[in-house]
Amino acid sequence: MRALRDPIRLIPLLFLAAILIGTALLSLPIATAGEDAAPLLTALFTATSAVSVTGLIVTDTPTYWSPFGQVVILLLFQIGGFGIMTAATLFGLMAGRSFGLRQRIATQVERSRLETGDTASVLKLVLAITLVVEGLVALILTLQFAFSYGMPPGEALWHGVFHSVSAFNNAGFSSFSDSVMSYQSDPVILGPIMLSIILGALGFPVFQDFRARRMDWRRWSLHTKMTVTATLGLLVAGFAAMLAMEWDNPATLGPMSLGSKILNAAFHSVMPRTAGFNSLDVGSFEQETLMANYFLMFIGGGSAGTAGGIKVTTFAVLFAIVLSEILGRRDAGMFGRRFGHAVERQALAITALAGALVFGATTYIASITTLPLEEVLFECISAFATVGMSTGITADLPPSAQLVIIALMFIGRVGTITVATALALGRRERPYRFAEENPIVG
Repeated sequence: MRALRDPIRLIPLLFLAAILIGTALLSLPIATAGEDAAPLLTALFTATSAVSVTGLIVTDTPTYWSPFGQVVILLLFQIGGFGIMTAATLFGLMAGRSFGLRQRIATQVERSRLETGDTASVLKLVLAITLVVEGLVALILTLQFAFSYGMPPGEALWHGVFHSVSAFNNAGFSSFSDSVMSYQSDPVILGPIMLSIILGALGFPVFQDFRARRMDWRRWSLHTKMTVTATLGLLVAGFAAMLAMEWDNPATLGPMSLGSKILNAAFHSVMPRTAGFNSLDVGSFEQETLMANYFLMFIGGGSAGTAGGIKVTTFAVLFAIVLSEILGRRDAGMFGRRFGHAVERQALAITALAGALVFGATTYIASITTLPLEEVLFECISAFATVGMSTGITADLPPSAQLVIIALMFIGRVGTITVATALALGRRERPYRFAEENPIVG
């Protein structure tokens, strides 16, 4: 079973296995609120969206799925967010198994951490952070639902836990039909969800760096500096763009007070980091707002976290390359460090492949539907970047288009991991180099 020993094949296979198991469970009659079982395509779409921590849905989660079905969905996006390889390795460590080098590499690649280190220590940190953040956010949300909105304790606990797990895993699933639009003026609901999403999107290597080097900026690794800086920059840019573009929109921020405008602009600057919740009607966004979201969704969050997209470090490397060319510098880099050519080529390859995939999917869906191109493009980027935000067209897509979205969600979750692994492990040095000759560029 070579595939089970090869991280390039093992990671997609494990995610695929989780999707198939989830599809089977969601296809059971007990999984739906009605008497009939869910159609296979509906179950497959929902399971893929959950395992890939995307959040796109073709049915209303709280009304279509039974309590059993909703628990299955919660477990699927918890598994998908935590990482199939991380969970499998952690169970193996607890059982006292001794893993070989390739299995250790596979585990580290799922967290995009190929440096040497204590795998067991890293996995314990992942588990600790997951439990602590999800537990605290669940407690805050549960208390707010119970005391401020009069929910019965059991119902408040369910909604609190569901949204906490969904937020930290950047899944975007909600146990409310309108996501969190009913709480758009409540900072005690939106605030913890935002913070949980940001923490999940930073990536566990950043937390490992925080633990090892405390909060001393000078001792942080280049990866951590780039991730934190790019994340803050994109959050501020997204907030400013959202506030400026939607300020007078009567269907979104227009009727709100100043405080609510600031709160919801901040909330929707975080959501394109692959979270998928919405406190505003995304379908009512201005055209320029949708375009800004294309950019933010495509970039996504930090490497080795629960976010998707091409990753903020990939974007930062590309930005540094462009800047170095403009300034006529020989090397591209940041914070007093230069990038290796292998990293630059990986960033270019991942971005080019992602762009081609989104372009091809958008072209196909636009050719078989009469939906507006900007909405189709938004849906495809959201699926690939595992964001889950939608203008409301997901359920209206024909079956073939839904299958394309399913493929985008799966590739978006495991594709960047697989490509990065293949590029990192598949390098072959030739014993010779061809003669250099440069074509005309530009």
